[in-house]
Amino acid sequence: MTPPHRPLRCLVTGATGYIGGRLVPELLAAGHSVRCLARTPAKLRDLPWADDVETVEGDVTRPETLPAALEGIDTAYYLVHALGVGKDFELTDREAARAFGRAAREAGVGRIVYLGGLTPAGVPESRLSAHLRSRAEVGRILMDSGVPTAVLRAAVVIGSGSASFEMLRYLTERLPVMVTPSWVRTRLQPIAVRDALYYLVGCADLPADVNRTFDIGGPDVLTYRDMMQCYAGVAGLPARVIVPVPVLTPRLSSHWIGLVTPVPASVARPLTESLRHEVVCTEHDIRGYVPDPPEGLTWLNDALRLALKKIREADVATRWTSAATPGAPSDPLPTDPDWAGGSLYTDDRTLTTVASPESLWKVVEGIGGDNGWYSFPLGWAARGGFDRLVGGVGLRRGRRDPQRLRVGDSLDFWRVEEIERGRLLRLRAEMRLPGLAWLEFTLGQEEETGYTTFRQRAVFHPRGLGGHAYWWGISPFHALVFGSMARNITAAAARLDGWDPAAPSPRAVDAPDARSTR
Repeated sequence: MTPPHRPLRCLVTGATGYIGGRLVPELLAAGHSVRCLARTPAKLRDLPWADDVETVEGDVTRPETLPAALEGIDTAYYLVHALGVGKDFELTDREAARAFGRAAREAGVGRIVYLGGLTPAGVPESRLSAHLRSRAEVGRILMDSGVPTAVLRAAVVIGSGSASFEMLRYLTERLPVMVTPSWVRTRLQPIAVRDALYYLVGCADLPADVNRTFDIGGPDVLTYRDMMQCYAGVAGLPARVIVPVPVLTPRLSSHWIGLVTPVPASVARPLTESLRHEVVCTEHDIRGYVPDPPEGLTWLNDALRLALKKIREADVATRWTSAATPGAPSDPLPTDPDWAGGSLYTDDRTLTTVASPESLWKVVEGIGGDNGWYSFPLGWAARGGFDRLVGGVGLRRGRRDPQRLRVGDSLDFWRVEEIERGRLLRLRAEMRLPGLAWLEFTLGQEEETGYTTFRQRAVFHPRGLGGHAYWWGISPFHALVFGSMARNITAAAARLDGWDPAAPSPRAVDAPDARSTR
């Protein structure tokens, strides 16, 4: 990254998301100081740059939290949106942008930088998808705030872990022959994530009189069909047989994508809706303020190769799942034994094992994704499939890293709520449920024997009568799912230490508890 003209104090909103999580280290490398605004600061705790930034708890939808976050800031990056879900998301986006712009002006911020969507030339805004229409409106609100604003408009961002890349990757890999929507013939201009980040950093120090939009894109202009064939070539796959048909609307397309790829329909729909019209840059004026990268903009084939390399090397810094899942619960697990918030159902199992704490933790931290859940694979697959059918995320999100987890990581249809390495892993459910659910693993050690203790606890807070019925309806399966999970996890850890899991084991307690705690 080219050194800045002067070091700036930058605020990054959305630092737990895909772009924000990658922008922060780029700003630091460019010599700027960074403050992050996060609803849940703990999600930043395990990131490699966490100790190099200042973190402030807050939310753009809570205006009272913004003045402290914006105090003393030179450049504020606005990288949040309501994800296009729910009937009021446009209103939420609008009010949040107004509050942020107003707070930035009052705090004396010198510049706002916003990453929005590229809108098609010549198409009335009324004909745009709600997703693109809201992005365009947010850009206008920020430019009208009284703070000089640079609105960068990108079509499709290609990089390891981006939703657009994952959608392209899985469609191409899993469907050698496909009947596709007509939008696969629409021209678009993708941009590599490294180039998008380059422009974002470069806009930190624009002249004060620059208050406008900039189209940003890579050197390729091609159709989505061409992009799939490019991916097939880079991945070493035969050319795909692609037959476009006119009957698949963006809504139907999003459900189709949700079934074929890890990207759920709720995320796929805004992506597909934005492809109904041609999205190609109409200008490249940003080059007059931020010169193109010294090595030039990244061609699509190179961006795809780099993304695949990062995935194969397990070096994916952020994923599209880094941001909160639309509609997913965010309530922390109630920890008060006498919690008065209602009923809590638990399935609590404790085992004592000869496996070392190190091996047991390695198995626990590696759970999910390609490693599975150590019990009743068909049952887990069926639960994930049902979740996809009702609009949830399902099991196919997998893991960001095959071995290590950090707070905020998505893990199939769970999210890491808390992790204490070597001792505790707590997951919060993000599947569709009539209530809130957690799965917790705790490691300990007996003082007398030195054996390792493994506690596995599933907790469910039902919502309404349906929640209670759900728990009791699935409780007969708990012994099969949760009981075998605990036994198989400890057996896998014992094998890592060279023990025979079939040999007589030390004293063990396998005590399910499905009580309702009030």
